[in-house]
Amino acid sequence: MHVKERLAHESGRDYALRIIKENIISLELEPKSRVNDRELAAALGLSRTPVREALLELAKVDIVQMYPQRASIIAPIDYDIMEEAYSMREILECAVVERCCQLESMDSLAPLEENLKLQEFYLENRSPEKLMELDNEFHKMLFAAVKMPHVHSLMGTITIHFDRVRLLSYQTVKEVKTVSAHRDILRAILNRDSALGVALMRKHLRNYAVEKDELMRQYPQYFK
Repeated sequence: MHVKERLAHESGRDYALRIIKENIISLELEPKSRVNDRELAAALGLSRTPVREALLELAKVDIVQMYPQRASIIAPIDYDIMEEAYSMREILECAVVERCCQLESMDSLAPLEENLKLQEFYLENRSPEKLMELDNEFHKMLFAAVKMPHVHSLMGTITIHFDRVRLLSYQTVKEVKTVSAHRDILRAILNRDSALGVALMRKHLRNYAVEKDELMRQYPQYFK
């Protein structure tokens, strides 16, 4: 498991939740693998209580399966749950695209251009993990541009199901397609074409369903 430093003023529970989530998304904690709160606590330098609280939080959205007196299991990838995560993202992100198109000034969108340049750099230099990080930042910037950062944050837990498949996609079939989609979405927003922007965002988010068969063929051990 990859462990990062604890942030200033970050509670033990929040630290455990952040690190465990990151390792689930990155597949360091693989679907169907067993995790033990005692071992996780030792790795994080925490007591078992905040780690168990973090696991309980993740169990609420079915990303961790907890069993009394037994190790917990990282849930397999379930496309039914992913459909729920997609529905949430579709509603919220399409609404954000519409709001971006209505901004009086597009200055708040300037950072997205730099983000796209970095995406193109890491596309050429083959770094799936960095590309996914920049992909996440791109979407986060859209929410920030319309002053909705807390909505983006609230979306984060349920979309873990979505994010695992996004990483697999980056490692297999869709790097070029994703960067190109981001470029097209931003162009539509800058042109204040909300109908096109929303359609592009919806198609971009829906790619997970298009790639389902290919991903299940390559990674059958990860799926329900």
